Amino acid sequence: MMTRSPQSSTNRLTRPSIAIAAAVAVTAGVVAAAPGAKTAEPTPKLSLIAASTSVTLDSWKEDPGVYLDLGTYLTSENGAFELKVSRKSYKDPVVASQVFRNGKKTTTKALPAGLVKDFSGLPDFAQIKLTDAAGKTVLTQTEAFCPNNASGRVRPDAPANSKYPQSCPVNPFTLGSVWGVENGWASNTYAGYYSKPVQLAAGKYTAKISVTKKYRDLFGIANQTRTVKVTVRERSWEEPTPVPAGSRSAASAHGEHGGQGGHDGHGGSGGHEGHGKAVAPAAASSGHAAHGAPARAEAPAARTTGAAPTFNVGHGPYPPAPAALPWALKKQSLQRESFSAAKVGDRAGQTDGSRQAPGAKPNAKRPTGKAVVPDVPKPDLRSLPAYGITVSDGYEEVPGKDYLAFSANVWNAGPAKLVVDGFRSPGKELMDAYQYFYDANGKQVGYTPTGTMEWDPRPGHEHWHFTDFASYRLLKADQKESVRSGKEAFCLANTDAVDYTVKNANWHPDNTDLSTACGQENSISVREVLDVGSGDTYTQDLPGQSFDITDLPNGTYYIQVLANPENRLKETNHKNNSALRKVVLGGKKGARTVKVPAHDLVNAN
Repeated sequence: MMTRSPQSSTNRLTRPSIAIAAAVAVTAGVVAAAPGAKTAEPTPKLSLIAASTSVTLDSWKEDPGVYLDLGTYLTSENGAFELKVSRKSYKDPVVASQVFRNGKKTTTKALPAGLVKDFSGLPDFAQIKLTDAAGKTVLTQTEAFCPNNASGRVRPDAPANSKYPQSCPVNPFTLGSVWGVENGWASNTYAGYYSKPVQLAAGKYTAKISVTKKYRDLFGIANQTRTVKVTVRERSWEEPTPVPAGSRSAASAHGEHGGQGGHDGHGGSGGHEGHGKAVAPAAASSGHAAHGAPARAEAPAARTTGAAPTFNVGHGPYPPAPAALPWALKKQSLQRESFSAAKVGDRAGQTDGSRQAPGAKPNAKRPTGKAVVPDVPKPDLRSLPAYGITVSDGYEEVPGKDYLAFSANVWNAGPAKLVVDGFRSPGKELMDAYQYFYDANGKQVGYTPTGTMEWDPRPGHEHWHFTDFASYRLLKADQKESVRSGKEAFCLANTDAVDYTVKNANWHPDNTDLSTACGQENSISVREVLDVGSGDTYTQDLPGQSFDITDLPNGTYYIQVLANPENRLKETNHKNNSALRKVVLGGKKGARTVKVPAHDLVNAN
């Protein structure tokens, strides 16, 4: 059975739901610009604000540790704050530049070499100092800042939507990213998943937060320290939710708002296999929610692939999820008793942001007339080197078996998106698949047959796979084939933001949610899309898709990820579809080992 690695069902704060952030800005003392005001200079003015003067943080008895989501934000006025981050190849370091946009004029400024090491954000951006009630310093640390964090407007005349992606990617083979805080918006400085919990006893503390000097000097940020009073309370999953003073009882709040909720941004993990749909947090299965107690609010945001937050399983090995939730919304959630596990998900009147992009709608009918491949822009499928490489037993109860598991990504370098529709003849098991082509104005101008789609009925999958999209091979040291993976059929989804700096990259791709992008058993047609700049990662960790290395001799091998192996899809370039990753097998049968040398400058297994 093919799986994608489990992902958190936590949600990213959605752009529409953040409209109340204007009130947050007022609380923080930000003065709004007059509607229609124009600026003479494109250089953005950045400021650190605090959404609230006090926060309450939980330390759970079952898993002690406090996540310092203090509700501080970086605002951008007088223009958007935009950074372009990229590397020419895996032999080159990651570099960053600041982008200034003034109407149709765009200029860039190179930032100091070595400022960023990867694509997860600006390292050591925020300085945090925490003192206890006696004035003793108990913590001093810095945190990274992803400008694409949970964000929202701080004045009513700001753009309705941010043009920037909703996360910073952490795929080790990312090639390019764009970070930004929209003009008149603010982004949370909390590092989310990348911030480790700290051990703090229950009690009162004072947090002082500031931007470190190198970033103040680099971006012209005022030397201001924000002070936030912090209450740490110890809680247990078995205890009822504390009711804030002056609010109604938790039970009455729960009853009135039973159709809402999910805005706390911290749903539990989806532990299902394959391509599952939205699931309630794990606490629901333990019965806590059923008895009126809250599901635990997952404090850290999970890692993000960078394309969009989803309920998908298998976008491995990094599950996507939000950065921090703005404190104003989190506080509302506490007061409304909206931590109940059953409330996570999208439905009428509610979106928790966990499914950002629905599946693209296919053509109503299969194409007619002569198939033609017009001279228009086409996709360029490329493979990333394998990563997440481990030796496992394949989840089999068969002594002595060894499997080489790995994650593989095929992405689209553009300049056109890959669009494949499947059409089903009544009664037939397979769909006929067609690739579509579009002109510069987005008008469909051609199509060509390109294989089939097949229904995968296995629990956790239950969707349509496009066949022959990619293949995986384990090659010997002489790079001749040794073992071939049986996995060659895929449900296409935009799971990873591989390079958002390429031409026509879509920073807000569709088809990020497998529960909507890949059809149902009774579907008559399906559309699967791989957008420009995004890739699709699959984790090969089960027998038939991972490599059986039980009887292979020790030594050097190469994992080959090969896109479009039969060249059935029309591309701009078929010569860049293969990527190799060197591995060294060792150990004994039943206890094999693998060493994964660095791939140029990328030292990630």
